Amino acid sequence: MSQRQIIQVFEQYQKSRMQFVQTVADLAARPQNIEMLQNAGVMTLLRPLMLDSVPGIQQTAALALGRLADHSDSLSEAVVREDILPQLVLSLASQNRFYKKAAAFVLRAVAKHTPELAQAVLACGGVDALVLCLEEFDPGVKEAAAWALNYIARHDAQLSQSVVDAGAVPLLVLCLLEPEMALKRIAASTLSDISKHSPELAQTVVDNGAIAHLAQMILSPDAKLKRQVFSALSQISKHSVSLAEMVIEAEVFPAAIACLKDPDEYVRKNVTTLMREVVKHTPELSQVIVNCGGMAAVIDFLGESSGNLRLPGIMMLGYVAAHSENLAMAVILSKGVPQLALCMSEEHEHHIKAAIAWSIGQIGHHSPEHAKAVATSNLLSKLLELYMEASSSEDLQAKSKKALKSILQKCTYLPGLEPLLYDVPSNILKHVVCQFSKVLPHDSKARRLFVTSGGLKKLQEIEAEPGSPLQDHINNINSCFPEEIVRYYSPGYSEVLLERLERFQPA
Repeated sequence: MSQRQIIQVFEQYQKSRMQFVQTVADLAARPQNIEMLQNAGVMTLLRPLMLDSVPGIQQTAALALGRLADHSDSLSEAVVREDILPQLVLSLASQNRFYKKAAAFVLRAVAKHTPELAQAVLACGGVDALVLCLEEFDPGVKEAAAWALNYIARHDAQLSQSVVDAGAVPLLVLCLLEPEMALKRIAASTLSDISKHSPELAQTVVDNGAIAHLAQMILSPDAKLKRQVFSALSQISKHSVSLAEMVIEAEVFPAAIACLKDPDEYVRKNVTTLMREVVKHTPELSQVIVNCGGMAAVIDFLGESSGNLRLPGIMMLGYVAAHSENLAMAVILSKGVPQLALCMSEEHEHHIKAAIAWSIGQIGHHSPEHAKAVATSNLLSKLLELYMEASSSEDLQAKSKKALKSILQKCTYLPGLEPLLYDVPSNILKHVVCQFSKVLPHDSKARRLFVTSGGLKKLQEIEAEPGSPLQDHINNINSCFPEEIVRYYSPGYSEVLLERLERFQPA
């Protein structure tokens, strides 16, 4: 055979290999093909192509593997079983930038599914190799490495600590300063996922100067970047008072509050989440947010959003109100109670209703004035309804009951209490009747209204166990009225009168 014919054989072989990996990579991009590729033994065939002498074939083989691994944890486990990870990690150090991006994609695809698979990436030196890629000149390589580190760190504190120990945090903070928007986004997201697990991990992120750089990006025009920035600041703030104070000191507010008008709903949600994480710690931090208009802005936001987007805002109002009477009154004066009542009527998800019930309890349990604000929005009846509703989740029933009892113990607004005399379980009824027994002895107008509205009649119909607290409260109320009026409204009294009528002989 001539030299040309021999070379042709090799060229043909190379062309076939390239065609094979490209076709597999294309097929792997569509989920419906994955099972057939797996059954055809694609992993075993791709493995030697990862070590091919032609860089283009290596890269495309890695891309195909990444797409397969990305699809499911079983395919990722197959990548681990085939012992592909060690050779990927080895080649990360030596190959060109295109291959590095593809290899980092495989590591990310494997790590994303479970902590065990992320541990497999860590075990073969993947984290150290990815951190080295953060020092590359090419922003695409940095971005791919940051993605993979993000997927490893998000699982648990131990894996997150491994990413920190490998020296990723200072390099991720430097990535925030790069001009490429995609790199900034993933760096902020990774710092957020590292911070979320523990105060110590969040402190490491803070110690590397992340807060100042994140704070500067609040006014960025890029919505996806702002989502990640507010998420990272939330995850830092949530752990402790000192971390939340550091976020406040970076002058994140009031600039963040302006973002509650952002067109992107997730930016708005993440801003309210940040505010929730700050206010929950102390009255002083709550006051900072209230003073810069944060609470009024959140109440407006609740009116403009729906579903899970409302959840952090609902909880933020509850946390603010929980701290003190004055802060709870600030929620009331900002029209927070009618807004929560509106949310309660519009939302159907039980976990959202439970959060609303909790927040209402935090607002109303301070004093009679606070309780009246809740009662005038007809929320006591709504809480009772949710507590008694058989289809309500256990958590919703528990939170509704707790909120209702804590507000009732302070409520002296009788028109709000009266509807609760009807069809109410005795464990709630005793609290309602107790409040009437506190108010009626000292208020003649209330006594008159109690008779004319039918309250006294209803009271006589209540069957209470002799000697029980409920019976004691009923007796206390009855003693506020003339005996003949109490008798007149007692069940069966009309029959007694009719009997007397029949026996009566006119003179």
